[in-house]
Amino acid sequence: MGMSVAGGGGGGSRRRRRGRRRQPMSEINVTPMVDVMLVLLIIFMVAAPMLTVGVPIKLPETQARAINSESQPITISVDQAGAVFLNDTEIAVEEVVPKLQAIAKAGYQERIFVRGDRSADYGTVMKVMARISAAGFKNIGLVTDQERNA
Repeated sequence: MGMSVAGGGGGGSRRRRRGRRRQPMSEINVTPMVDVMLVLLIIFMVAAPMLTVGVPIKLPETQARAINSESQPITISVDQAGAVFLNDTEIAVEEVVPKLQAIAKAGYQERIFVRGDRSADYGTVMKVMARISAAGFKNIGLVTDQERNA
């Protein structure tokens, strides 16, 4: 009989250990989240200057609203001296259409933005647009700055 009592007492202590649950942690560890946010901040700080078009142009100002778009358009710029740039690379006016056809992923439906300096020769800007249009590209737009009411 003494053994059965000792055996029963040992089982009860085991039962108590199993029955005891861990208390949930009441603190949130934010260190990993802060680390991820700092890495993303650094990535965006480095990448943001690279997203702008590199040809310095003074665009004319209008009251037109900005266009919302999902994809990055091809940008052709005409600077003050009349030089033509495809994205950031200077090209001759005669090379505009062959280069556009080579890099246009969506074919003739590719969006093309023409940026002309406000003091650029109007004839040069129109010559570039006419060549693009004559080649069959349909989505051509002129880029301007938002007009400031000062």
